[in-house]
Amino acid sequence: MEIVRTSEDGDQPTRQRVARSILVNGPSTAAALAERLELTPAAVRRHLDQLLAEGAVDARDPRPVGARGRGRPAKVFALTERGRDAFDQQYDDLATEALRFLAETVGEDAVRAFAERRAAFIEERFPEVQAAHPEASPAQVLAMVFSEEGYAAAVRELPVVGEQLCQQHCPVSHVAHEFPQLCEAETEAIGRVLGTHVQRLATIAHGDGVCTTCIPDAGTVSSREKKEQVTS
Repeated sequence: MEIVRTSEDGDQPTRQRVARSILVNGPSTAAALAERLELTPAAVRRHLDQLLAEGAVDARDPRPVGARGRGRPAKVFALTERGRDAFDQQYDDLATEALRFLAETVGEDAVRAFAERRAAFIEERFPEVQAAHPEASPAQVLAMVFSEEGYAAAVRELPVVGEQLCQQHCPVSHVAHEFPQLCEAETEAIGRVLGTHVQRLATIAHGDGVCTTCIPDAGTVSSREKKEQVTS
């Protein structure tokens, strides 16, 4: 049976080329994309219109550089977070396959070792960022470290308990859904840099809207430890 491809199906590879060109080269005008991809301006604009409708790109005014000429400057098109996620998913699929292969051929210990090596950025970056921001609390320093790695992290104050590290984005959430060792290694690294036990309350990898980690303040930890010593 012959498979009939629709015009939209045939356009998809070219549309992906347009999106990838923006990903690699940064925000671009339609004219620049047409020249770079050797397409007609009309074809590029058609693909850009579809990407705009899908929410994969948005149109922005270019940053002013030098003297402004006559006429309205051409819009530049940039990938949105949704547009970037489409590429992240492809890399996630490859990473998941690689970890499956590692688990099958070497064992779970190898996956664990990989997760710990990946989470090493937390302990490596923490002292440097803390030294650069002495006014920040340890939790705020952690938020800066995670944000630098693409986690969009922030700190929320919790009455009595302490602080909560919130990560609005997780670049490895699709992979961590199958391999929770990635989340576990991060949590343990957080506890080591803070010198206290921390607890993950929610993770994007398990379907929650945000990753949250409870960080007790020093007073709460001391009170708990004293209580445990009295009861033991």
